[in-house]
Amino acid sequence: MPDLDELWIPLVDEPIGGIVDRIVRDDPKLAAQIETPHRILAFRTFAYIRTGIVLGQLLFDHDLPDWDGSESWVEALLRDPAHRAAIEREVRAVADEIAADPQYADDEPLAPDEGARDRFRAFAREHLGRSG
Repeated sequence: MPDLDELWIPLVDEPIGGIVDRIVRDDPKLAAQIETPHRILAFRTFAYIRTGIVLGQLLFDHDLPDWDGSESWVEALLRDPAHRAAIEREVRAVADEIAADPQYADDEPLAPDEGARDRFRAFAREHLGRSG
């Protein structure tokens, strides 16, 4: 029986984790919805599961060409823009559900908001300008 750590790492490094991460990277609004630690954990858990379900349904519903070793079945499915869109809709639905959940209303974001960044920049300009 493999160690639990050996099982966990492949799960997040496999295609599902990459698909979900790409969708989040490509959509700043979606990323902002899930920027707290608890929201990220819930989002990843459910986005991975639901992405896997959508991929399984697509595999069941659509014939794929015989495997020639050039790409995985996931890559073959994702060549179709309609399949890609179905997965993106599912990932966005998970983010919307997590963001709307009142259980996460008081969570603090991982990074400072834009106002805090602006205050820091002003502080740095003021203090670095005097010392330089």
